[in-house]
Amino acid sequence: MIGRIAEARSLLRAKDSPQSEFVAIYGRRRIGKTFLVRQVYGDSLLFSHTGVENVNLHGQLRAFASSLRDAGNSEVPRLTSWFDAFDALKGLVRKSSAGKKILFLDELPWMDTPKSEFIPALEFFWNGWCSARSDVLLVVCGSATSWILNKILRSRGGLHNRVTEQIWLRPFTLAECEAYAEELNLRMSRFELAEAYMVLGGVPYYWSFLKPGLSLSQNIDSLLFAPDAKLRLEFGQLYASLFKRPEPYLQVVSALSAKVSGLSRDEIAQACHLPDSGKLSTYLEELEQCGFVRRYQPLGVRRKGYLTQLVDNFTLFHDRYLRENVRHDPNFWTNSLNTPLHRTWAGLAFERLCLLHVDEIKRALGISGVQCNACCWRGEGAQIDLLLDRADRVVNICEMKFCEGYYMLDKEEDLRLRTRREIFLKATGCRKSAHLTLVTTNGPGSTKYQSVFQSVITLDDLFRT
Repeated sequence: MIGRIAEARSLLRAKDSPQSEFVAIYGRRRIGKTFLVRQVYGDSLLFSHTGVENVNLHGQLRAFASSLRDAGNSEVPRLTSWFDAFDALKGLVRKSSAGKKILFLDELPWMDTPKSEFIPALEFFWNGWCSARSDVLLVVCGSATSWILNKILRSRGGLHNRVTEQIWLRPFTLAECEAYAEELNLRMSRFELAEAYMVLGGVPYYWSFLKPGLSLSQNIDSLLFAPDAKLRLEFGQLYASLFKRPEPYLQVVSALSAKVSGLSRDEIAQACHLPDSGKLSTYLEELEQCGFVRRYQPLGVRRKGYLTQLVDNFTLFHDRYLRENVRHDPNFWTNSLNTPLHRTWAGLAFERLCLLHVDEIKRALGISGVQCNACCWRGEGAQIDLLLDRADRVVNICEMKFCEGYYMLDKEEDLRLRTRREIFLKATGCRKSAHLTLVTTNGPGSTKYQSVFQSVITLDDLFRT
């Protein structure tokens, strides 16, 4: 299994615990939640059930009864409610001679159909029965992250503080994608791996479709632009699986895709023509909970002056690239290489890749243990898309450049960087040392202007763990 070491340890600790445990796993669609549970527990699972999408209470209960029979309960009574269903599950547990009875409920949000009383039944099952025992391990997960957080982890009812272990399964890092690519026998250079990451993000399921023997261009055309492309409809399905009404969420991420540094709440409301209300707060919070955006405070901005920033590469690729294929060209990626469209997208996507690997940038700078705020700064006449505001009285002003060869700094660019640094220092009154830091693929070319950078981070640094 690639990565997931800390998560696997948490699951094993829960299995070996001397008391009953309630584990909740959440994360976006296709991130590998089910795979993780089955890999760690394997044949130790006493019961496993997956909710059924877009099925009413009667259909959910029929599916649950089928899972009970598959687990060895041949005499399942007729289930008319979730209380009946969990009573039948109790019977399966009582008959088991295993030490820890591991129960896995996958896609939990789909089971919670309208007026089904699923949550009260689950509360009664855990609070009234499981928690009184010492041998039950209940593992629940679902792709609808906001549902898991609001109904389970932040419950104000009977499940309040009942979860004993929560696991947020995040996308792979570049290093983990490289290890996975080796397992898939892809034989890709780090430049190609980075570009694949800029398209697919760190979602293992998407990477699993890449085929050895094909170039990266051929793979991307095959996955996203061909008539039968496996991921052609994934974007719409992704948001529809997470949100009951995906339209306003899509409006928000579309607005954010055009602004690397992010937008304020007022700017989002204006760009999306949405009222500045509690609903907008919900949209932003749930997008953040799902890992599509991050919220941060720009340097020099006072309390409540937050910006929301898109950090999901797959969303950016769809919004800035897939939509441009109006003629449905099956080789659109290959045919658009080295065009303004590709260069503009690559610049934006690489900046997001860097944002997702700030820990690796800090490690390369030798400041892993230094408290640091990764933010941006916007001022009159200048914008900095990544600042590392450090507790050791240094600010790293990061210049992020994606290019196939070396980054060749010329006189004009040198002047621009120095001017931007001076504007920043003057406008903010910053008294920290301001270091210009280049983050690029292969480093700077040999020019007389390269000394403007106090430090250089390359792709190899971003791959180090």
